[in-house]
Amino acid sequence: MSDLEGFGFVLPHWFYWGWLAVMPLILMALDRWMGKSGDAGETAGHPVMGELQAEEDPLIALQFEGNWFTRMIDWISDKSGLFVAFWTVNAVCFYFFEVVMRYLFNMPTIWVHEASFLLLGMQYLLAGAFALLHGAHVRVDVLYNLLPLRGRVGMDIFTSMFFFIFALALLITSWTFFMNSYSMNETTVETWGIQYWPVKGMMVTGAVLLLLAGVSKLIKDIVLFVRLGQEPSA
Repeated sequence: MSDLEGFGFVLPHWFYWGWLAVMPLILMALDRWMGKSGDAGETAGHPVMGELQAEEDPLIALQFEGNWFTRMIDWISDKSGLFVAFWTVNAVCFYFFEVVMRYLFNMPTIWVHEASFLLLGMQYLLAGAFALLHGAHVRVDVLYNLLPLRGRVGMDIFTSMFFFIFALALLITSWTFFMNSYSMNETTVETWGIQYWPVKGMMVTGAVLLLLAGVSKLIKDIVLFVRLGQEPSA
């Protein structure tokens, strides 16, 4: 850190990574403690799985509740999204600190912008599984909405092959990027020079979470497709 002595306060690299790992866990525990209500197993203010699109898609009401395997994956997907959501608080605090230092003390920082865009980039990579779980990914549904309920499920099953091709390609490519970055101890080119390989490691983690979420959805779609086929037609 001797090369950075003339820049005022510079956030240490170890504190940045450690804080990102611990801070969401603290807030999640605090949120759970403060949000406990009389309903067992529910947290006030948090939507249940599928609630985000329940009003738009009647298929959600018929969704297969899953088995122990899919419920475990869905729990991981849900909590991973909540985990990275709390990172946004850091970006707000970082930029507040930058504004104060820049305009009140005429001492702009060299780390706030980089810390924030790395944080938000990792947040984007890790939130894919949460978005898939809650049906928040963009979907072209011009033809999809014209199909009956069982046809929609069948379309989801058919198009899942393209999803898995993308997810596997993302995982393999991200792993290559991560290993190359880790082997050379890659850092960013800005003055702060923070390690860059953890960011690429988050690409691998995000790809794994997205792949698992896709497996869970496929299992539930197959079971639901079979169930809808067994129901007597009205």
